[in-house]
Amino acid sequence: MRPLLALLLVTLTALAAPQRPNVVLILADDLGFSDLGCYGSEIATPNLDGLAGNGVRFTQFYNTARCWPSRAALLTGYYAQEVHRDGMAGIGGGGQGVRQSWARLLPDYLKLAGYRSYHSGKWHVDGKVLAAGFDRSLNLENQGNYFTAKGNLIDDVPVMVPSDEKGYYASIAVADHAIECLKDHAANHKDQPFFHYVPFIAPHFPLHALPQDIAKYRDKYLAGWEALRSARFERQKAMGITNTTLSALERDIGPPYAFPDAMKKLGSGEVNRPLPWAELTDEQRRFQATKMAIHAAMVDRMDQEIGRIIAQLKAMGAYENTLILFASDNGASAEIMVRNGGHDPQAEMGSAASFLCLGPGFSSAANTPHRRHKTWVHEGGISTPLIAHWPAGIAAHGELRHTPGHVVDILPTLLDLAGIPKPADWNGQPLPPAPGKSLVPAFKSDVTIERPSLWWLHEENKAIRVGDYKIVAAKGDAWALYDLKTDRAEQIDLSAKMPDKVRELADLWQKQADEIAAVAKLTLNEQPKGKAKKNAH
Repeated sequence: MRPLLALLLVTLTALAAPQRPNVVLILADDLGFSDLGCYGSEIATPNLDGLAGNGVRFTQFYNTARCWPSRAALLTGYYAQEVHRDGMAGIGGGGQGVRQSWARLLPDYLKLAGYRSYHSGKWHVDGKVLAAGFDRSLNLENQGNYFTAKGNLIDDVPVMVPSDEKGYYASIAVADHAIECLKDHAANHKDQPFFHYVPFIAPHFPLHALPQDIAKYRDKYLAGWEALRSARFERQKAMGITNTTLSALERDIGPPYAFPDAMKKLGSGEVNRPLPWAELTDEQRRFQATKMAIHAAMVDRMDQEIGRIIAQLKAMGAYENTLILFASDNGASAEIMVRNGGHDPQAEMGSAASFLCLGPGFSSAANTPHRRHKTWVHEGGISTPLIAHWPAGIAAHGELRHTPGHVVDILPTLLDLAGIPKPADWNGQPLPPAPGKSLVPAFKSDVTIERPSLWWLHEENKAIRVGDYKIVAAKGDAWALYDLKTDRAEQIDLSAKMPDKVRELADLWQKQADEIAAVAKLTLNEQPKGKAKKNAH
């Protein structure tokens, strides 16, 4: 009787356990921590808010502060410097860096469990998409004009754009391709699980949006960035997203790169510092408020398109057993520049002939309650929303998760759910230990996932977090020390009071930097000689 009972229990347990989930991993570009309704925003994001309300939101999740390092970390499970996709002194690497042959991407591992993999959106990883293990791809190589497909690739082949092209918008094209892939999967591969990577380019500059989307927000931001920050912060406190203070506006901190010529082209409405709103001219207030309206429109449209993808998952019967993850590659951007087709000051703001960037004023609001922006490794540059929704596997509805996490955790999480032990080697090359941790325990309850540290380096901005303590230094600055349990806004520098803690964490930062450099040097001969040149922002 006992063996039979044991067999019955095993059978019932197997029946109750969800199958290997499908995965839809959605990545925004230059989205601020507070830019979704479920993280405190006034922007209409009902589809993402719905996923959060029926899943979990992480309040202390991190990226790498920049586009290509985050994508490398996300898809390899290693810090970007380990795989030559961000720079280290004496080693090189960066936006043009080439991964070692052992630095595989997530689809290669998922194939071991029978997954098909699809890619719809931005790439910004070295190499071609299909060679990286994806079965189908839309690669938005054109990131300077949302209104044309020119320069993009389908399955690594350049698209042919008709001479009379019209009606194109990049975020809609991403969803169209994703839906097409999902329909094909349902028709021809329904017995296999799928991984679908959906990296939108929105709301990265240039600020391009559809007129009907801009109209919703045209006058919404005329009260200015201080008022917007305060309103978002109050909502965040009410939601339990934050329990610390609101960071002070750093009026002396502007874009990370100076482009004086761009300021001339953009005209007298542009402002490259987060000055008090009351000190701006009427022209400047309208110009800045309209830029924020376009940013909001881009986020709104991205959410609408995510809604279409969700509808397709439901239509094909895959919604219940699909883990949907949503995050951003870095914080909102303070950059101001003019590139690609240039900027016509007479053109309608948000149209194809305009080239606008959000800038430091409203970037500070987008990153509420945190400090600084994309490229810095202060909390504003590295903090991202993370939403996880999976009806068959996540019982929580609308709960928060406070454990610190990082994009390097995504790969081990998905391998965990797929039941794939990570191989010890790849084609005879040993795989070095990776820093990520599975987030699966946090899907179940609000536990702290233990880890030695979280580490950052980007363009000589550096930081390390151990427990609740973080040291951070912008390029050329001394270390500052913050207790993130009570001061996530990084307002109270404890370095003078706790010099021993600073030395301890600084030593740990250097020790980890040395370990990362050692991994980066594995098969270093595969890295092309010469310094990697800087790429798009």
